[in-house]
Amino acid sequence: MWLKLLIGLVFIGIVASLAAGAGFLLKDDSSSRRLLASLKWRIGLTCLLMALLVFGFWSGELG
Repeated sequence: MWLKLLIGLVFIGIVASLAAGAGFLLKDDSSSRRLLASLKWRIGLTCLLMALLVFGFWSGELG
């Protein structure tokens, strides 16, 4: 139960980071580093999501 909730929260975080990155791309000037920071967060959250999915299938909670 907790694993599915955590996976959902991480996925929502990825979508929020994607939306923030799109906003930064449209609003900020070329010297802003916020788009890069948003990309770093998105990559980190995606790695966490993959690890949670692998753990869930390995432990039998998702499969």
